[in-house]
Amino acid sequence: MKKQNNTLYRLLRFLFAPLFRLWFRPVISGREFIPVSGRAVIAGNHMHALDPILVDVCTKRVVHTLAKKELHDGPFGFLFRGVGTIPVDLHSKENRAALSAAVAMLEDDHVINVSPEAKRNYTNELLLPFKYGAVSMAQKTGSPLIPYAITGGYKPFRSRPKIVFGEPFYVGDKTLPEANKELYHCVLALLSESMDPAVLAQKHITTFDEWSQKNETTS
Repeated sequence: MKKQNNTLYRLLRFLFAPLFRLWFRPVISGREFIPVSGRAVIAGNHMHALDPILVDVCTKRVVHTLAKKELHDGPFGFLFRGVGTIPVDLHSKENRAALSAAVAMLEDDHVINVSPEAKRNYTNELLLPFKYGAVSMAQKTGSPLIPYAITGGYKPFRSRPKIVFGEPFYVGDKTLPEANKELYHCVLALLSESMDPAVLAQKHITTFDEWSQKNETTS
């Protein structure tokens, strides 16, 4: 694999991370679960376009995020390519190229950030069904899976986004559905524990098995 040049990533984080912390005053819990070296897959819910930046400021590691292909093809594509994001085609049932790129980076002991929901959640569901990319790449590379949950908002000086990381686990000899179910319910539990009770009460909670049953009836 070609060695990743992280100069632009580190430069942008050096310039903008202090501003991000000043504007949004993020609350970060469990960052110690992100290893200081070695491969890891961190995966959680996706509410806002700034979520990946919130994840980035939680660690000194370079984090490679899976991002929709349109960002790479747009006018600022050079930035996304320069900071090492991995393009994903959200309209494709399979993203073998993205999975292969992520696996190659993990085998080179990088950190990958994945949103298993595959898109931002604009619904009343607390959590959307999970794709299998995160557990698949973790299994292929023996990487720990580190779940996280993001709550709150991104209104400068008015609301504070909160991110909570959970304890890592390994896919090991689990099947992908078993591992995906464990990841889903880890993120679901972190969301339920960290979200404002009034906001949580307005959300609909669907279990992994319920999503699976819905997919079976519609396929």
